[in-house]
Amino acid sequence: MEHAACIVPAAPIRKKASHKVEMVNQLLFGETMRILTRKNNWLKVQSLQDNYEGWIRNNLITGIEEGFLNNSFVAGQLINAITVKDMKMHVPAGSTLPGFANNTGKIGNLIYEFKGFSFNRNEIKPNEEIVRQLTMQWLNAPYLWGGRTPLGVDCSGFVQVMFKMMGIDLLRDARQQAGQGIRIKKLEDAQSGDLAFFDKKDKIMHVGILLNSSQIIHASGKVRIDAIDEKGINHGDTGKRTHSLAAIRRYW
Repeated sequence: MEHAACIVPAAPIRKKASHKVEMVNQLLFGETMRILTRKNNWLKVQSLQDNYEGWIRNNLITGIEEGFLNNSFVAGQLINAITVKDMKMHVPAGSTLPGFANNTGKIGNLIYEFKGFSFNRNEIKPNEEIVRQLTMQWLNAPYLWGGRTPLGVDCSGFVQVMFKMMGIDLLRDARQQAGQGIRIKKLEDAQSGDLAFFDKKDKIMHVGILLNSSQIIHASGKVRIDAIDEKGINHGDTGKRTHSLAAIRRYW
């Protein structure tokens, strides 16, 4: 089994082959991976979306043929009900729907039914309205290191899932995302959907999505909207400076 896909709502990806070590990522339902190494009931995998590596339990995935690797349909609601073997499963926003057509899909040998809101992400043309429509639903989602769902998300995971739903594949970590796109020199030239990056001791440590040149939505404690200026983020509740602006990048 060289390739596999996630068959649970959100599978934890660990730094090492143990439940006791930190979760560094999550793979959402339908997302695909390459299997690198096996260790008892654990597999070291590499996500095919962003090449991110980590360890996953083998009961959370199923083997797939190479022809199933490219899938463009995604689940569009915050939480989406699908049916697998006459049982309900609720998968998060941005979950991939492999082999999807006429309300049914297939992952390996697993058949599922989905009658909710879905769309072809490759047909999306990102704009200010879509950015707001997608991001506003996630307000107050709690911060979770390695998380990528509305029930727990980190800063770069939030950005990555939002952009996935808009048809743009970003890398996993903020410092990696800062190497993609094109540079915008001044905040006043920024537009909705640009990413703002923030550093600490010259290392990129945080990322958020600009709603305009004075507001940013980001996962910091929870997904929230704060004011931003040329120096960085001002916390809306405390009025304190929380992040130092390092760079702005544009991706479409």
